[in-house]
Formats: sequence, structure tokens, C-alpha cells
Amino acid sequence: MRNGNTEAVLIYKDGYFVHTMFNKGDKKFIFSSGGTYKAKKGQLQCKIEFDTKEAGNVGTEQLVDFSIAGDKMNVSGKDGMKRVLTRLDDGNGELAGTWRITGRMVEGKINEMPRRDRKTLKILSGTRFQWMAINPATKEFFGTGGGTYTFANGKYTEQVDFFSRDSSRVGAILSFEGTVKGDVWNHSGKSSKGDPLNEIWTKEKN
Repeated sequence: MRNGNTEAVLIYKDGYFVHTMFNKGDKKFIFSSGGTYKAKKGQLQCKIEFDTKEAGNVGTEQLVDFSIAGDKMNVSGKDGMKRVLTRLDDGNGELAGTWRITGRMVEGKINEMPRRDRKTLKILSGTRFQWMAINPATKEFFGTGGGTYTFANGKYTEQVDFFSRDSSRVGAILSFEGTVKGDVWNHSGKSSKGDPLNEIWTKEKN
């Protein structure tokens, strides 16, 4: 959804969703929220895990009515909110899903990252990605970024459309080596700061 230069992008995939607003031209991050959802009889039952505008919403449940016709999705909330969304892709792809970081290379060794309240997730549709570092238990938000991506022949490439902590990263194109084996994704290359990066991501089962 677009209003002038401001874009609103929603990703729903495998029981997790994110809703983000940003202005890519001005390199301005505006807002993001997300959490788990279940779709049932024309209604989305959402439980909020992070909200950059109102931390008090974390842990609450929200009901959103929806209907889909072709490439259009109509949504309406109990607060009177109504939107018409246009589909950006079909949601399919080898990386499409919600992933949680479970390992990171430190001094030549992969350190496992056990499940805990604080977590870093990355949700991908067929063409878009967004990561978020959050702690739903304490209602803390640590950062998010996202944009578009491609994945082909073992090469994963991101183009950054928004970054909550550093607007200078907007427009950057980052390429990584990537392999997927079952529910495990190995991701290596250099971070947006230029530091060496080697991460293990595991697909979430919401």
C-alpha cells in the first residue's frame, strides 16, 4: 500500500506477520509491528509480539476481518481501520517462511543460540524480507530492517529499503552465500558494516 512516498508493506507467512511503514526516498523508518496469527473464517486472530509505536500493545490479541479477491486483500479492524492491499508476490520460494537465528560464527567457531525470550527473526515472502530483534516478554524492541531479496544458485542478495537504527544503510545491496538443508539456512558473507558474517537460521513452526 502506498500513500505518496510512504509505503506500507505487510508480510503474512506460516503463522507470523509484520506490518511496516517507511519512506525509502527520504530514508525514513516510520513504524513496524508484528506477531503470530491464525486465519479462521475470514478473520485474522493476531497476537502482537512487538510494536515500535506502542509497546503496551505487545501481548494483546487483535482481530482483523479480511477477504481476498484476485490480487486484492480487504482488511478491517474493530477500531474502524480499513485498507485495501495489493499482492506483491505469491509468497513462494525456497526461503519463504519465518526464520529464527540459532547460531553465529565467533572467532572461527559457530556458537549456538538457545531459544530464549530475546530473539532475532527474519520473515521472507517470495520477494521481500524483514528481520526484527525483539523481546516479547519484556516488550522491548531492538531494531529492524528490510526490503527486497533474490535467492538463486546459492547467492542470496538483499536490497535495503528501511533500517530503524541507521538510515544510511537504505539503498545498500548486500550479497551472501546461502545454503538450505531442510529447515536450516546457512548464511555467510559480510554485514552491512562490512564485518565477516556466518549465521545459522532455523525455520520457525508457529
